[in-house]
Amino acid sequence: MSTTTKKKIDWGNIDFNNSGAWPDALKFLACGLIIVVIVGLFYYFLISGQREQLAGLEQQEASLKTTFEGKAGRAANLEPLKIQLAQMEDMLQQMMRQLPGKTEMPDLIVDISQTALATGIVNELFKPGDETKQEFYAEKPIQLRMVGTYHQFGSFMSGVASLPRVVILTMHDISLKPNLNKNGKDDGTLTLEGTVKTYRYLDEDEQSGGAPAGAAPATAAPAATPAGSK
Repeated sequence: MSTTTKKKIDWGNIDFNNSGAWPDALKFLACGLIIVVIVGLFYYFLISGQREQLAGLEQQEASLKTTFEGKAGRAANLEPLKIQLAQMEDMLQQMMRQLPGKTEMPDLIVDISQTALATGIVNELFKPGDETKQEFYAEKPIQLRMVGTYHQFGSFMSGVASLPRVVILTMHDISLKPNLNKNGKDDGTLTLEGTVKTYRYLDEDEQSGGAPAGAAPATAAPAATPAGSK
C-alpha cells in the first residue's frame, strides 16, 4: 500500500536563479505576478497616456465649439449689419449734402461776415484761408478778430444757424477777452480772436479725384464796418 506525500514549499531553500526547479505553486504565483506587472505597465504607458490625450482633445473640442458658435452668430448677423451699414452710409451722404457745395462756399463766407456786421460786431480781421480736402468734405479756415458785446455774439451765432445752408463752425485756438477802457475798467465789449473752420461737401468728381486739385478762390470779406454806420 503506497502513500502520497505532499511537499511543502521550503522558502529558505528556493534558488531564485534556477526557476525551473521551483515548485509548481511558486511557478504559478510568479507567472501571476508577471502578468499583473505586464498589465499594469501596459495600462500606465498606453491606456493612461491615451486617457490624458482624450481629456486634452475634449477640452480642444469644447474650445472649438465655443469659437464656432461665436463665428456662426456673427455670420448670422452679417447680412443685417451690411444693411445697417448701407443705411448709415446713405444717411451720412444725406447729411453731407446739407452742407454747402463748392459753388456756394464763396457766398456762404460773405453771409457769415455780413451776419456778424448785422448784429453790430466789428470785424477787425476776417481772412479766409486755403481749404483742405478730406475724404468726404473740405474744410476752410477763417482767421478772425471780432469785437462786440456778449449779446451781439449770441445774435451772431443765432444768425449763422438760421442761414439757408447748414453751417458748421468749429473753433480752434480761440480766445475771448474783455476789453478795457482808458481807466482800465471793463467797457462791456469782448474781443473774439482765433481761427474757425467751416465745411462743405465734395461732389462725386472731387471724391473720385476727377476734379483738379487746388483750393477754391478766397472771397474777400466786407469792410469791417458796424451795422447801421454811414
